[in-house]
Amino acid sequence: MQLSELKNLRIAVVGAGYGGAAAAKALSLLGATVDVYEQANRIREVGAGIGLRPATMNRFREWGIFDAIAKVSSPSEYFEILTTTAEPIMQEAWPVAGDQTHTHLIHRGDFIDALLGVLPEGMVHLGHKLESVQDKGDSAVLTFADGKTVEADLVVGADGIKSVVRRELFSDKGPVFSGEHAYRAVISVDDAHGMAADDNLRMYIGKGTKIYLLPLRHRGQVSFDITALCPDGTWAPQVTKEDLLATVDGFDERLVNITRGLDMDTMNIRAVYDIDPVDTWHSDSVVLVGDAAHSMLHHQGQGANSAIEDAGALADALRQAGSLKEALALFQATRKPVTDELQRISRQGWSEDEIDDVFPGQKPATQQPATAAPKE
Repeated sequence: MQLSELKNLRIAVVGAGYGGAAAAKALSLLGATVDVYEQANRIREVGAGIGLRPATMNRFREWGIFDAIAKVSSPSEYFEILTTTAEPIMQEAWPVAGDQTHTHLIHRGDFIDALLGVLPEGMVHLGHKLESVQDKGDSAVLTFADGKTVEADLVVGADGIKSVVRRELFSDKGPVFSGEHAYRAVISVDDAHGMAADDNLRMYIGKGTKIYLLPLRHRGQVSFDITALCPDGTWAPQVTKEDLLATVDGFDERLVNITRGLDMDTMNIRAVYDIDPVDTWHSDSVVLVGDAAHSMLHHQGQGANSAIEDAGALADALRQAGSLKEALALFQATRKPVTDELQRISRQGWSEDEIDDVFPGQKPATQQPATAAPKE
């Protein structure tokens, strides 16, 4: 699209998470007028740490925000997979993207703060809970719970796994339960029993359980994540310390001791859900990005990275295509094959013997479609 056309675009982004904030940054750099509408009254990212891959960091460099991310993260050289008793299975360097060779380990809260911190003041509007979206062809209209309406040339649905935009226009299928729970905490390095000696991610697997240790040494902390098989699909299940200790029974004693020392009041406990691939991500004036388009299981560590890549690819497509409609088609053609494959691999069955082929996935036999999107 011509520069003059891009500067005349009115873009409304629904959701101020990773995908929404990144899309807002990338699209605003095109010269478009961008507003972000977030249902929460304040933005608070809970959970644990994530790894930002080299390709993602290259996007940040392109957008001029690399330093803002780098100063609240630690560069990591490789990830390692080990048995329950800490015997090495494999060690692999992170995929390289150009000159960028490191994955940056970052706390989710620091990440969203950094992304939102590089957006112009007044761009993000809190307390806007989306009720419906109407596609009018050459524009779209958002209606919020308080009755307010907003019309835009392009609506970007970045409203997560329970996306209203997706449900209204693209798919009424609810999230799918994986048959797993994730128990996440951020602990002091001093409480990690010597298991965070460097800046590299380690995963311990066995007995239907995966334990992720992701150092956040720039914060003096470690992200500790237990992912375990469980048939309870309650969105936010009730779990006791005894339940956790039973889950990690037989693991390296240091991991057991970390678990024993966890403060249950500070833990993020969730059943693990994803969505089935969505056939179409866009109409003439509405497009999905991030989890709204392709929420995936967390075993690949690619959820946030995929959202950032979506934002970059959408901006690229708008710059390259001759019209908005062509740009949205180009965006989907570029990104959907990639995320379809990531969703598939995340669900694929695997064992220790298969790790060289699949890092790591999930057994389809445990998939159970939810009768309705679970409530938090």
